[in-house]
Amino acid sequence: MRQYSADLTPPWKKPKPVPEVAAEAGLVVEEPGSGFCGAVIRCEAGTVTLEDRFGKHRVFPLEPRGFLLEGRVVTLVRPAAAPVRPTRTASGSVAVPGARARVARAGRIYVEGRHDAELVERVWGDDLRIEGVVVEYLEGIDDLPAIVDDFAPGPDARLGVLVDHLVPGTKESRIAESVTSEYALVVGHPYIDVWEAVKPASVGIPAWPRVPRGQDWKTGVCRALGWPENTGAAWERILGSVHSYKDLEPELLGRVEELIDFVTAVE
Repeated sequence: MRQYSADLTPPWKKPKPVPEVAAEAGLVVEEPGSGFCGAVIRCEAGTVTLEDRFGKHRVFPLEPRGFLLEGRVVTLVRPAAAPVRPTRTASGSVAVPGARARVARAGRIYVEGRHDAELVERVWGDDLRIEGVVVEYLEGIDDLPAIVDDFAPGPDARLGVLVDHLVPGTKESRIAESVTSEYALVVGHPYIDVWEAVKPASVGIPAWPRVPRGQDWKTGVCRALGWPENTGAAWERILGSVHSYKDLEPELLGRVEELIDFVTAVE
């Protein structure tokens, strides 16, 4: 039995195919039904937003044969998403696409606690992997002399240490001086805790509050800011506000960069 097409439209009455054009930003088209003419400023699933010369916006559906481009009927389609490669790492260094992590060096960077390590990873992680530098944490500075003795820093195994609240005359400064050598460098920032090294504006607060002596500092911060007294949740909130080096105070940035340069130095 012969099969017949259900489409009985004569060939000469069928609409001719029209070109498909990607709705790239800046493309000027006209929607013939309304006569609205404008440049593409946004193209989302199923719609395109145009802006006319007076700054007025209109949203139209992406329908076949729905627009005029230089007087010709076209079908606008959503542009293909181009892969975006970052040109900079979070630390501000030039990104190296496809770079593989280097085999870990013998040298190390130690920081005081888990929060310090997570913050360093957030901003300098890409750089550290390329350089092959491993970051570990101490859980306090009191055990640093024993750790340095056990590590035995040398020309091929440099040790860098980042200390919280390193100010002259303190216990921390005396310990730092006792272990510093040609191949072991201890540097610090002036903040009570690494939380303070995140810029208040990035966290969405006017300033880091002053906590009375004798009070747990982190708990006091949560209390003063009206946050739940859950320091783990507070840290997740703070860390989540850090996207690049621009969210950190210069006093921390300089010290971490100094340690990376020290442990990667080649004699």
